[in-house]
Amino acid sequence: MLEHFCECYSDLSGLILCPVLGSITPLFIPNSRIRPIRWIGLCASLITFLYPPVPRIQFDPSTAKSQFVESLRWLPYENINLYMGIDGLSLFFVILTTFLIPICISVGWSGMRSYGKEYITASLIREFLMIAVFRMLDPLLFYVLPESVLIPMLQRKIKAAYQFFLYTSLGSVFMLLAIPLILLQTGTTDLQISLTTEYSERRQIFLWIASFASFAVKVPMVPVHIWSPEAHVEAPTAGSVILAGILSKLGTHGFLRFSIPMFPEATLRSTPFIYTPSAIAIIYTPSTTSRQIDLKKIIAHSPVAHMNLVTIGMSSRAAAGIGGSIPPMSSHGPVPPALFLCVGVLYDRHKTRLARYYGGSVSTMPNLSTISFSSTLANMSSPGTSSFIGEFLILVGAFQRNSLVATLAALGMILGAAYSLWLYNRAVSGNFKPDFLHKFSDPIGREVSIFIPFLVGGATDFLVAKCYGLNAELLTLLVRMGVHPKVFPDCMHTSVSNLVQHGNFH
Repeated sequence: MLEHFCECYSDLSGLILCPVLGSITPLFIPNSRIRPIRWIGLCASLITFLYPPVPRIQFDPSTAKSQFVESLRWLPYENINLYMGIDGLSLFFVILTTFLIPICISVGWSGMRSYGKEYITASLIREFLMIAVFRMLDPLLFYVLPESVLIPMLQRKIKAAYQFFLYTSLGSVFMLLAIPLILLQTGTTDLQISLTTEYSERRQIFLWIASFASFAVKVPMVPVHIWSPEAHVEAPTAGSVILAGILSKLGTHGFLRFSIPMFPEATLRSTPFIYTPSAIAIIYTPSTTSRQIDLKKIIAHSPVAHMNLVTIGMSSRAAAGIGGSIPPMSSHGPVPPALFLCVGVLYDRHKTRLARYYGGSVSTMPNLSTISFSSTLANMSSPGTSSFIGEFLILVGAFQRNSLVATLAALGMILGAAYSLWLYNRAVSGNFKPDFLHKFSDPIGREVSIFIPFLVGGATDFLVAKCYGLNAELLTLLVRMGVHPKVFPDCMHTSVSNLVQHGNFH
């Protein structure tokens, strides 16, 4: 047994073992000893973050097969086993998860006096579940784990919690109905076997619709996107960071992992069904921000637009579009969270997020204004930033299939840039308003330490090199990933090519 444990741990079990142990340990510490509880949670998350460079050295980008595969007998009578692994499509998301969790724990550092044990436990359990989701190679458990992530994400407000839970759960019911059909035909829920199984055209369409209903809510796509802005507004800053940085990628990852490779014929036939709501969302969400008054609600529309642009790239069935959809998902992991952190700094000082109360912060809070401007440019996918190359490739792939959709997507990107600059000008530039806000102070101490992973460039070069540049500097507009994006194709090219060839996409 010890030999088997050591064999598993030498792969990627440490990514799951660290947050699990970290979530259990605080349960044995009294609530009055909040200091060791906080440090245990932070250390466990940092150890998990530093773990990915170890398998990165052994990762072979020349193969499309899943690596570091682990199997555990779960329901042997139904031939349902626990399969986990990593390939070029999922490596970035695992690293992104381990990168953002320590930041979330640091964000809630001062608010853990009353519920510190619960906060740390929920954060680390959430990390464990999200890492398992991105490594999962079993459709049944891929359904179970994202639904389990929702439990520690429930918000403080009842209405937002109900919307968040009901939208995502009801959408996933359709996928639950499809899994027994897959099991009936293949005799197992192993993804590797399912990928080699030929389904009839009618069955493919049914299974694709079922999976689409589940993943579309998590993207989210129009018209099932209403829960996202409400959840962001009512969630604490750490909750918004997780929602925008990681959870919004669960749906698009599901499309890449299951829907497109398992049901290629249905994907070809349903392309207009994806193009239409995606194009509407890209134009609709930036257009509605001009009537919003809450800073978090304005920023919350950004992940919706970007993720719908990603769905257009994935549906283009071209290597450029599918390959270009992964860099925006990874690079927009740190960018919207940085904007939410900026709003959190303002809210901690003034207890309001109404945009009309702010203005002139560039003269009273110059450091925060610089960080906000850098985040805004990165959110706009300006040339030279990490998202620019990916979104450019998405447009190239979309133009190869449908020039009208590509034109609408480009128009939506222009609208998104306009509302980003409008938000920055409204909150940071303009005249100072002393009648509403009286005390301003730049981020100091703990707040600076939270922004350091986004800001530091040279000091994190060794992590950038080992972690494929995922946590590159934000102050320099993620230039490393924008000017030298070779790190993405090197890792995912083989996996993307295999996905295109498997679906016979030309």
